[in-house]
Amino acid sequence: MAKLTLDTALQTVPVIPVIVLDRATDAVPVAEALIAGGIPVFEITLRTEAALSAIGEIAKRFPDALTGAGTVLSKSQATQAIDAGAQFIVSPGWDDDVVDTAIAAEIPIVPGVVTPSEVQRARRHGLRLLKFFPASLAGGVPMLKALSAVYSDVRFVPTGGVNAKNLTDYLSVPNVVACGGSWLTPAGPIAEGRFAEITRLAKEARQIADDVG
Repeated sequence: MAKLTLDTALQTVPVIPVIVLDRATDAVPVAEALIAGGIPVFEITLRTEAALSAIGEIAKRFPDALTGAGTVLSKSQATQAIDAGAQFIVSPGWDDDVVDTAIAAEIPIVPGVVTPSEVQRARRHGLRLLKFFPASLAGGVPMLKALSAVYSDVRFVPTGGVNAKNLTDYLSVPNVVACGGSWLTPAGPIAEGRFAEITRLAKEARQIADDVG
């Protein structure tokens, strides 16, 4: 497999799994399950103490996949994630220090936006790939259609309330290149070691995206 970049990954991968890991030992099995389901992109959220170790382990074990850090809220977190091996950074909102740290490290940064003003601020910084969060609470598909009509050069990754039932609706919106979702890696199957369920969910998401075309 050729080494992925975020741009090339989003051309073929319909979703970015938003992964919360309480145990670093689950990192590799979860990554293996997602790869088996056709999704070699991982967003490990910095919501647990295991996150940085998990990022490092996945990045080391799967060099041809793409491992990122999510819920990055500060410069120190961005620096730690990059040092651990994160290849892209995702933040739920806009933070100057996080954005500047990622840009300085030449790491893709995907900040969260909701309003036109936030989109324009990101554009002034040269960013054209943005997280729309929280998608379901911030207007969902109608809001994304409105933003896409105005900002034709911006690509969106809606996250928050996205699942298999509404994935088709989101992926059908112009300028939506992928969706972020935690439904692919639910806590129960991870805690119980039912990684085949994660593979099944990943395959389902890929099929939905293929049907959208």
